[in-house]
Amino acid sequence: MKKYVAEFIGTLVLVFMGCGTAMLVGCDSTYGCGYLLTALAFGLVIVGMAYCIGNISGCHINPAVSLGVYMSGGISGADFGCYVVAQCLGSIVGSALLAAIFGLGGVYDLTGGYGSNGLAGVNGSAAAGLIVEIILTFIFVLTILGVTSKKAGHGSFGGLIIGLTLTLVHILGIGLTGTSVNPARSLGPAIFAGKSALSCLWVFIVGPLAGAALAAFAYKFLEKDDKEDETAPEEDAE
Repeated sequence: MKKYVAEFIGTLVLVFMGCGTAMLVGCDSTYGCGYLLTALAFGLVIVGMAYCIGNISGCHINPAVSLGVYMSGGISGADFGCYVVAQCLGSIVGSALLAAIFGLGGVYDLTGGYGSNGLAGVNGSAAAGLIVEIILTFIFVLTILGVTSKKAGHGSFGGLIIGLTLTLVHILGIGLTGTSVNPARSLGPAIFAGKSALSCLWVFIVGPLAGAALAAFAYKFLEKDDKEDETAPEEDAE
């Protein structure tokens, strides 16, 4: 149960800090300040949470990451399902807290939609949005699988590497789709943003999950190939 609570808290913090920063400073790429601050906010949350709850739940705080780990044999099917539920609930509560603070405080939301994802940056093209989310999630999840591999031996640097990678994909993705790479992160803000965000929410569920599945397949292939390379000299010697 503790690991599910950890995933709930981690996802809540991710949405609260990441989307909250976007709502407060905006994501206008013309000037760059809010754009970069938002990218850093999401990345820094991952760094902080990785060292906080990583030893409890693995700090997935993202259904796409959980899918990649599940497909790689890192967690059971039951854990995967419970992780996703906890992550989605965390996102919804995080968005609710932002709605309460911005509403009661009369603070203007510079994103106009609680930091929700959208397709305005790709001129409303769902196909383009899917491609963006698949590629960015593929990069993010592939990095996670590599960094957290016991063979890699990255140790305490893993959380930093993963956080910087999330910052990286945000730097490109914010101007295109707002960068989801995380179905739970997209769900909470979309619920509070309403119809416009909900109408394209499927893109930010399907895209990240597809990207994560591709990353899991790719990493399995690369890891298997690596093992074969290691055994090849012995076979030749025989």
